[in-house]
Amino acid sequence: MNGRAGQRNSITDIPGLLVGHHHRLDPDATLGSGAATGCTVVRAPGGAIAAVDVRGGGPGTRETDLLDPANTVRQVNSILLTGGSAYGLAAADGVMRWLEEHGEGIPMDPTDASRVVPIVPGAVIFDLPVGEWDIRPTAEFGYLAAAAAAVEFERGTVGAGVGARAGSIKGGVGTASVVLGDGAAAGVTVAALIVANPVGSVFDPRTGLPWGVGTDGPEYFGLRPADPEQLARANALAVKGTVLNTTIGVVATDAPLDPAGCRRMATTAHDGLARAIRPAHSPLDGDTLFALATGTAQPTNVPLVPAFPQDLLVLDEVCTAAAVCVERAIVDAVLAARSVAGIPAYADLFAAAGE
Repeated sequence: MNGRAGQRNSITDIPGLLVGHHHRLDPDATLGSGAATGCTVVRAPGGAIAAVDVRGGGPGTRETDLLDPANTVRQVNSILLTGGSAYGLAAADGVMRWLEEHGEGIPMDPTDASRVVPIVPGAVIFDLPVGEWDIRPTAEFGYLAAAAAAVEFERGTVGAGVGARAGSIKGGVGTASVVLGDGAAAGVTVAALIVANPVGSVFDPRTGLPWGVGTDGPEYFGLRPADPEQLARANALAVKGTVLNTTIGVVATDAPLDPAGCRRMATTAHDGLARAIRPAHSPLDGDTLFALATGTAQPTNVPLVPAFPQDLLVLDEVCTAAAVCVERAIVDAVLAARSVAGIPAYADLFAAAGE
């Protein structure tokens, strides 16, 4: 793939996209007590073309049927990523309330601009055992996350990533972006935002390196293999021990994709998830990736025969980049995460593995 990281190496390198978090995290939270959950909102002011691809066997989602390219509505206003399992979907009500107050949504009355219906698909992770079972995101969480959405945002143990566990270690929120170089999609930006909470492993037990460094190499992330003592300690950690997990996220581009193109981008982006998590898409996960296209970039389509869509070569390059961005974003989530409720973070286990 010919490209470089965007200015922030973040999903907000896509012009117009904003990210906000809200969470509750008690410093003394344990597995079973205190607060340790939250939500993350990706806002698309003015709307963005969208699609979704659900691969895990146990998904918790909202408004995903609406995103089928065969259906009528073509744009969304925000995407909700949340903890709290199915309870956490209540946070979408708060996102809708914030959007309605700010006039964002499908206009339903030409004589009254306040009458809108915001479109807010969402997906959940299962984090209920981290902290108290009955503390989970509410509508107020979603409202505050939408209100906090900005170009700059935190990564790691924040928002929907507060209660996330990535196999035996702490998960979290990560992001990455690529600005494509020479080719049909030159100048197009592709990015991902991921909440890593899989049942599968995120690091190689032989080296301690995240599985997701496979495409770029450990040097790209400033990492080197762990020493034997670190490996022994990490490999001795108990497996996650829960039947519900899930990695969720958003891939995005400023290329002018239609809903079918977005669906293909979401589908291909799952390749990056499978490179960085082993196993991925299990019956114990609800792995779900949304795709957004803002259309603010204008790549030059290479003329093709009528049997093919004219943006085919652009779409191909965008799909390749989407998988790489997901892979990098999962590594970013793991490296940025900090320990919560006694769940060890990668940075603690492999403190000397970074250069």
